[in-house]
Order: sequence, then structure tokens, then C-alpha cells
Amino acid sequence: MWSALALVAVPAWADAPVRFGASDVRSVFFVAKSENRNQVHYAVRLDANCMPFGERPVFAYWRELEHGPDRTSLLTAWEEPAYGVASQEVASREATGAVRLALRALPSRQLVIETTKRDGGCKAVASLRIAGATAQLKRVFVQLRWPFGVDHVVLSGVGAGGRAVTEKLTP
Repeated sequence: MWSALALVAVPAWADAPVRFGASDVRSVFFVAKSENRNQVHYAVRLDANCMPFGERPVFAYWRELEHGPDRTSLLTAWEEPAYGVASQEVASREATGAVRLALRALPSRQLVIETTKRDGGCKAVASLRIAGATAQLKRVFVQLRWPFGVDHVVLSGVGAGGRAVTEKLTP
């Protein structure tokens, strides 16, 4: 789990930007790392009714903030083991959609992304257990160790009553 995160210090920049559909939620949560300002964002492809679209609607991509505020690229095959989605299962209900997933780097932490149509657009929220309680995941921070490796990972989110919650994971 931790070794995969350590392998990816610098993303291989792709020339083509990420393409989004009109209803897609471009960022449900993201991973930041201590090395630079670039981030891996997790998006979800949605249909016009804000329901997950396709068998694998959740995907990760780079926001290359070191190269400009709008520059994006998909993960390369080399980066997938560290930042990719290990598994996902779509479960839609009448008014909401849901995707259960696990990230490759944290396969034991099951996430659920729920999608809804609100305020004239599609919304998505990721939840998982942080510090023993279900919370809305906002950010994952990876503290890298020199010359390679992961020192720790911090999960950050919002718990019951709008309370900020964090949990530090060490290898």
C-alpha cells in the first residue's frame, strides 16, 4: 500500500487535458503531497439526472498546479498503483446515485460517493470512516519521506455537526 505511493514522486505530464461531461463532478476529494502543489483529484462521470454514468464512473486525474491553474492530465499506467481506483460498484436509487469504491493505496478504507441533483446541478459527496466515525472526505495529504517512501498520510474531512475530523495513518 505505502510503497505504491512512494513510487510516484513526479507525474509524467500528458499533453491532452482531461475532458469532462456537462453533468460530471470534477472534484469530489483530492490528494495533496508534500513534494509540490500538484494534486490528484477524484471525479465522477454523471448522466443528465446526476446518476453515475458507466460501470467505472469514478476516475483520478492530475491538477498540475505547478504548471498553471487549469492544467490537467490523466494518470499514467505508472501512477495508477499509487493513485488509482482499485474497485468500484455503482448502486443507483430513485433520487440519488452511489458508488462504493476503494483506492489502490488504501484498499481497506471503503469510500462511498453519493450523487444528487441540487440547486440546478449535480453534487457529489465522498464519505468514509475517519478517526472511527463516518465523515465527508475532503482531502488526503501524503507526507513523503526522502529519498523515497511515505512517512504518513492524513485523512481530513467533516464529521457530525460540521466538526472537522482528521486521522493520521503511518505505514
